Amino acid sequence: MTSGDGRRPADRFAADDSGVIVVIGSGAGGGTLANALCQKGARVVLLEAGKHYQPEDFVNDEWASLNQLAWLDARTTSGSWRIATDFPNLPAWTCKAVGGTTVHWAGCCPRFKEWEFRIRSEHGQIDGANLLDWPISLADLEPYYDRAEDRLGVTRTNGIPAPPSNNNFKVMGNGARRVGYKDVSTGRMAFNTVPRDGRPATIQDGFNYQGDKQRAHWSTLTAEIPRAEQTGRLDLRPESMAIRIEHDGAGMVNGVVYVDATGTERRQNARLVCVACNSIDTARLLLNSESSLFPDGLANSSGQVGRNYMRHVTGAVFATFDKPVRMYRGETMAGIVTDESRNDAVRGFVGGYYIQLHSLGVPFLATFLKPRGWGREYAEIMEQYDHRAGMWLVGEDLPRETNRVTLNRDVLDQFGLPVPNVHVDDHPNDTAMREHAYASGESMYAAVDAQRTFRVSPYPTSHNLGTARMSTRPEDGVVNRFGRAHDVPNLYVSDGSVMTTSAAANPTLTIVALALRQADHIEQQLRAGTR
Repeated sequence: MTSGDGRRPADRFAADDSGVIVVIGSGAGGGTLANALCQKGARVVLLEAGKHYQPEDFVNDEWASLNQLAWLDARTTSGSWRIATDFPNLPAWTCKAVGGTTVHWAGCCPRFKEWEFRIRSEHGQIDGANLLDWPISLADLEPYYDRAEDRLGVTRTNGIPAPPSNNNFKVMGNGARRVGYKDVSTGRMAFNTVPRDGRPATIQDGFNYQGDKQRAHWSTLTAEIPRAEQTGRLDLRPESMAIRIEHDGAGMVNGVVYVDATGTERRQNARLVCVACNSIDTARLLLNSESSLFPDGLANSSGQVGRNYMRHVTGAVFATFDKPVRMYRGETMAGIVTDESRNDAVRGFVGGYYIQLHSLGVPFLATFLKPRGWGREYAEIMEQYDHRAGMWLVGEDLPRETNRVTLNRDVLDQFGLPVPNVHVDDHPNDTAMREHAYASGESMYAAVDAQRTFRVSPYPTSHNLGTARMSTRPEDGVVNRFGRAHDVPNLYVSDGSVMTTSAAANPTLTIVALALRQADHIEQQLRAGTR
């Protein structure tokens, strides 16, 4: 049902309003950008494919939470990576809800290191990798890192107290120190250890990873979007799936076509469009927006849209001890060892990795510890759940042109559009790094008398990077140093898709910093009248 001017009752701005900025996706990039633009006086339509849950709606049960929050629309996989075998329909766990994946994240917030912005210069040419230096440096991003850490309430910054040590961290931390690691702490985390910014302190309930019912964790759902709505300049439209970005005869984007909650196809005019759908669906949307002017997909004259997909080198190590650890108590990932996050090719690979605290509930541990596991030995492993400790390994993933998101035209979604296919083959550097990280984790647990250790192969995670990377030269990437498309002056990409390389750090802090920087740039462009 619409009113006489074409608006539904819930819409703040008319469909034919060509003065609004349309942001697609409400996660770390899109939600932060939308709020920053509203605070600057812009009018923003924020399209989100998922529902608008509130924290009280979350369920702290892993499978129920997956079914409530995860992006479960059809996706396919190919390549030699383990995900294609173990989880062929779920290459990544991202969320389909207002707030995006910030409603289901642990909060780890390390910064990129200076050398991680220039790995082509640092590493040189590496066969099978498509290395490129970022068009920005750490110095360009440091002021925005400062702002992002204050905005997110990152512990150990801005006078915010560090998280306490839980049992899982004490086991990992003691093991790390015994094998000689020095930089061991409970980390820089985006949850409140004391009441701050209108949100309470964490109650150390580990299962809030499935959605923080207390609001202690920063998320765009509870921190950014409500502030944007208070300005009166945000038009949040949940359950609105963007299916195509349109442009005029000059190649300037002028609107977004989306399907609303009733299944009705609608179009919103736009002055600017900012895409923040995560690296899989950002690439998919650009590729699905092909036209006579852009026959290979919108903003894809370089052929780089969808390429250079990165998801970090990951794995996990769990260990069993003679006494209970109860790893599920306390914040899930409040612990980190950073000593290996350096570039030291003597180890047999380039780039670095972090060792981070980790725990899983019984349902997920049963699934990920040994996919399709069965039998007495497997049952015994699960019976020792409360005696188990866990850590997660996360490191730099080298970009490869052949690791990419493409359209699978043989599989169509509920709107009749090709679904994204995610193809990944591990680079030998990835394999060497993962092996080194496994051995490091095992040595840490051995140092504190673990009875048994278990290597867990990579499983679907929420770190999706690349596919629309920043570059100085248009032929090398998709967007410039501010995330503006080389081919389309009023089209921006505002999520982890723009990352030229992955670094080793969890990406959310950097995505937020980039979004704040992009908002300043867009404001300058609007004031100058250049769109």
